[in-house]
Amino acid sequence: QAHLVESGGGSVQAGGSMTLSCVSSGSIFSRYTMGWFRRVQAPGTEHEGVAGINSDGTTIYTDSVKGRFTISRDNAKNTLILQMTSLKPEDAAKYYCAAAPRWYLRGPQDLKISSFDYWGRGTQVTVSS
Repeated sequence: QAHLVESGGGSVQAGGSMTLSCVSSGSIFSRYTMGWFRRVQAPGTEHEGVAGINSDGTTIYTDSVKGRFTISRDNAKNTLILQMTSLKPEDAAKYYCAAAPRWYLRGPQDLKISSFDYWGRGTQVTVSS
C-alpha cells in the first residue's frame, strides 16, 4: 500500500512555472506506475490525466501539456515530480498524485483514474491571467 503526499502548489501568473512533488511511503515506489491528475474544483468536473511515468521511466502526457510539463521520478527519494512551465489559466486545478501497482502506460488514453489504486489528497494550483 502506498501513502502519497503532494506539495508545491500555490499561485503563479500566466506564463510562469511551478514544480509539484509527491512523496510516497509504505510501498516499493520504484515498481509503481505513477501519474499526475488534475480536477477543477467545480460541480460535475472529473479528474483529467495530465502525465504519467512507468517504472521503466517512459513518460506520457496529455496533449494540452506536451512541451510544457515534465514528469520525472527519483526512486532513491520515493518522489514523483511534475515541472510545469508556460502555465496557462486553464491549468489551474487541484493536482493529484496517484500510483498504479499493476498498470503500464502506453499512451495518454491509459491515464484512467480507475487504473490507479492509491491517491494523494492533492495540491491546489492557481494561475492568474
